[in-house]
Amino acid sequence: MMQKVQNGHYVQVHYTGLLDDGTVFDSSEGRPPLEFQAGVGQVIPGFDNAVLGMELNQEKKFKLEVDEAYGPRRDDLNREFPVAMLCGQTVKVGQVLWFNSPQGPINGKVLLVDEEKFVVDFNHPLAGQNLQFHIKVVGISDRPTQTSGCACGSAPDGGSGCSAC
Repeated sequence: MMQKVQNGHYVQVHYTGLLDDGTVFDSSEGRPPLEFQAGVGQVIPGFDNAVLGMELNQEKKFKLEVDEAYGPRRDDLNREFPVAMLCGQTVKVGQVLWFNSPQGPINGKVLLVDEEKFVVDFNHPLAGQNLQFHIKVVGISDRPTQTSGCACGSAPDGGSGCSAC
């Protein structure tokens, strides 16, 4: 009998993610498969739930509603800052800026800039969107198979530049 993905298993999947209009927003094509531990919140909830019960080499297409993906857009995640905080640097609407937070580095998209303030949107870029995925399970194991300690590809020693590790 084939092994099925259960909570706690390390799962390796190849995937393509699409928006409702068919635009591909991410894919593992040409890269190693995405590896994560099922059921522990390392990926969005709907993706986590979709792999449970799948077998090796099984493929699946599924759609995630907003609440199973990155959630609805939240106006409270639009934050206003004094332009003096930029220390004379020029920023433009649409530019992505990085900020330090207690949870590690986060990015936000500039929505507005005027003489006194600038407004940054800290919503995930896919917040408010339904997502469609086509996935294929290419590995199931009891322990990690990839050497990276972080989804960003950095080693867990922190010496590679990702302070989220």
